[in-house]
Amino acid sequence: MALKLYGAPMSTCTSRVLTCLHEKDLDFELVIVDLFAGEHKQPPFLAKNPFGQIPALEDDDLTLFESRAITSYVAERFKETGYDLIRHHNIKEAAVVKVWTEVESQQFHPAIAPIIFQFLVAPLQGNLPDQTIIDTNLEKLGKVLDIYEAKLTSTKYLAGDFYSLADLHHLPYAYYLMKTPAASVVNDRPHVKAWWEDISSRPAFKKVAEGMNFGEK
Repeated sequence: MALKLYGAPMSTCTSRVLTCLHEKDLDFELVIVDLFAGEHKQPPFLAKNPFGQIPALEDDDLTLFESRAITSYVAERFKETGYDLIRHHNIKEAAVVKVWTEVESQQFHPAIAPIIFQFLVAPLQGNLPDQTIIDTNLEKLGKVLDIYEAKLTSTKYLAGDFYSLADLHHLPYAYYLMKTPAASVVNDRPHVKAWWEDISSRPAFKKVAEGMNFGEK
């Protein structure tokens, strides 16, 4: 049975998993979940994720949700296929990858997510972006990226001189950020900017980015 991914290409969480699947060069079926029609809140999808959030992945009799859990599973399950995203042959490097995937989840994401929401989601809901929320979180994000800037002076990628799941997890939100007036928070930090230009130019992500049209008219 082929892998089945339920989600929407414009979704940050879905695109995170899609990028991982392409990096692993896997065959899979993408089943579109129509967010605007509320399909993610209907019983068929709630049976896969009771929290009603995309994406969900089916692998035979296993169903997973939460994008970072899915990418970790895919990277481990297919560790001998495609690009090695978890450094499974080196326990110390693998441990550092886990550290920086946690940093993305616990430090980067909480700061960047409200910014993207205000720039892209709020207007779709008929609201103006709240500049106070944007400014507050840009300050938080800037502090996180200052640490990234320092780290990236000594290594090409976050976990070392190798691309990994730690870098991949940043791609979706950073992609949307770079389409907003807040892109300067990346562009003003030369090592962060170089890192972003590197990871966003990978063929796997470029393929996924073609479908990331959230907020576009």
